[in-house]
Amino acid sequence: MSLSQWVPLVVLFTLATLFALFSVTIGPYIGPRRYNKAKLEAYECGIEPTPTPPGGSRFPVKFYLTAMLFIIFDIEIVFLYPWAVAFDSLGLFGFVEMLLFIVTVFVAYTYVWRRGGLDWD
Repeated sequence: MSLSQWVPLVVLFTLATLFALFSVTIGPYIGPRRYNKAKLEAYECGIEPTPTPPGGSRFPVKFYLTAMLFIIFDIEIVFLYPWAVAFDSLGLFGFVEMLLFIVTVFVAYTYVWRRGGLDWD
């Protein structure tokens, strides 16, 4: 393998690095400077920021439950991708197994939904 094959990749990374450095360096000098109280505060997804105690504050348990539920349902999707790719080679057995998996996750989802685990109050 000769070095001439690597030249386009090195040029691309060099240009990307130079563009990033140029953008970060020149931005403060040519960008608008219209500061106000709202722009100087921390952004919290459109919610008014609330002051926190000096040592920080505790997150409610509901936050962690929602995060765990997201991970569980996200993992379900991760299992669906390889199944969809190999669907033809798995045959009826693969279809029935994935159907059972989806039904199990759906039962868990309806249980959490009925118990109010998806309500964000």
